[in-house]
Amino acid sequence: MMGHQNRTESLFYYFRLEEQIPTDHLLRIIDGHVDFSFVREQLKDFYSPTGRPSIDPEVLLRLLLIGYLYGITSERRLMDEVRMHLAYRWFSRLGFDQEIPDHSTFSKNRHGRFRQSGGFRKVFEEIVRRCLEAGFVEGRNVAVDGTLVGANASQQSRVPRESLVEAAKLSRTVQEYLAELERSNPVADSERCTKLQEKVSTTDPDATWAIKSGPAVLGYYDNYLVDTTSRVILSVDATPALFSQETLAARRMLEHVGQFGIQPQKLAADKAYGSGEFLAWLLARNIQPHIPVIDHRH
Repeated sequence: MMGHQNRTESLFYYFRLEEQIPTDHLLRIIDGHVDFSFVREQLKDFYSPTGRPSIDPEVLLRLLLIGYLYGITSERRLMDEVRMHLAYRWFSRLGFDQEIPDHSTFSKNRHGRFRQSGGFRKVFEEIVRRCLEAGFVEGRNVAVDGTLVGANASQQSRVPRESLVEAAKLSRTVQEYLAELERSNPVADSERCTKLQEKVSTTDPDATWAIKSGPAVLGYYDNYLVDTTSRVILSVDATPALFSQETLAARRMLEHVGQFGIQPQKLAADKAYGSGEFLAWLLARNIQPHIPVIDHRH
């Protein structure tokens, strides 16, 4: 006999959210291995001792992590997805009797408390430590590379540097900004690069006009240091999208992993890292480079 489902709604349901999330779900696995409660201690100095209680910063961090894991880049859409998705609610500790935070709350915290406190990096470092404790990471053989990441700025937003004062509204004085930019990147990669950087984006002055593969774009380099055995990312460093910045980022990342007790023995990289200065720096620290050498004789 063919069944027929009527579209009716009960007034009450017996429902336990914990029972609906599979044991092999990604969010349940992450929740079982990483404790995010340390973020409260990390952020306590960024909250006032008076006033109404805020949204738990651990909840905000969990919600943002959901967005990163599942590629939900819009904060408005993230809130809609959390409202409808059982696993997202369970992971973020938001029951059906609790209000979903407003999307504007995320923007304020992501650009405010989380950035100022380095909260995201602390979460990253905690995960690396857990991987080390579990024996996933050896740390002897590592690889490094940089990826060009496009900035949220268009080519049309670029103006000559001398016009930046009139064209852009910056929180700091332009003179301070340009001085800081020169200190962080005192030497351009080439005469052509220098000419390209004569213009600055009014919407994202830190973005660099760069070419790596394909057409030129405004962007940054996202640099990674990876354990080649486990493929676990050990360190991350964002830099201007300039050729000279890749080796500088590699040095910082190799020094950074020392806090975990990691002492790499071999480093693999592409030809962009094959300068004599960087190779000598590696050998002085007993790190064997597996890098094609840049030969300027031909």
